[in-house]
Amino acid sequence: MKTLAILPVKSFGAAKQRLAESLGAGSREALAQAMFTDVLGALRRTEELDEIVVITSDRAADAAARGHGVVVLADTVQAGQSKAAQIGVHHALAHGFERVVLVPGDTPLVQPADLAGLLSRSAPGVSVVPDRHGTGTNGLVLAPPDAIEPSFGTDSCGRHLALADEAGVPVRMVEVAALALDVDTPDDLAALSAELQRRRGQAPSTRGALSQLGRAGAAPVRASA
Repeated sequence: MKTLAILPVKSFGAAKQRLAESLGAGSREALAQAMFTDVLGALRRTEELDEIVVITSDRAADAAARGHGVVVLADTVQAGQSKAAQIGVHHALAHGFERVVLVPGDTPLVQPADLAGLLSRSAPGVSVVPDRHGTGTNGLVLAPPDAIEPSFGTDSCGRHLALADEAGVPVRMVEVAALALDVDTPDDLAALSAELQRRRGQAPSTRGALSQLGRAGAAPVRASA
């Protein structure tokens, strides 16, 4: 099944505002870019993907993505993750893709095996990967790409399930541990740091960013090398 990965990315400089009490603007920007780099690297190493598209209006993200040899589409609307994702869906439909997988840029634990497993467990219709709280969506597989319109944000997990029911397409929840942990709050950041201590060698860019923050006294837990 011809498969496109869609990775929407907001401006690194504007990312992770909920970490503002813990991290300065420069630290948040560095962390956002590091996580994006690790997620994109995992996507590039996933053999089951035929193409990767990054949707962004950020020059740094654009340059980083092009350096990894992926397709970059301009986020001309700049109206959030859902609208950016829809740009990727339109690209998929225009180029004959049968399936899309949408992942967020702040899930640096994800590995090619996790993505391959997700795709192997996904059937025609909608597959929803919940976050660790069971309320958000940290992965969405659509086959065909327009099975439903992506609708991220608060309580998006239940909303995606409801949209699939309304559309009359098969829907399933797929648990993927490596995608469950995204980083929005200081608690998330502490959980990521702790998890990286158990996952030696994974997410090198994020690990390096957290180590720098730890040396500066800004990170809640230092990630070991």
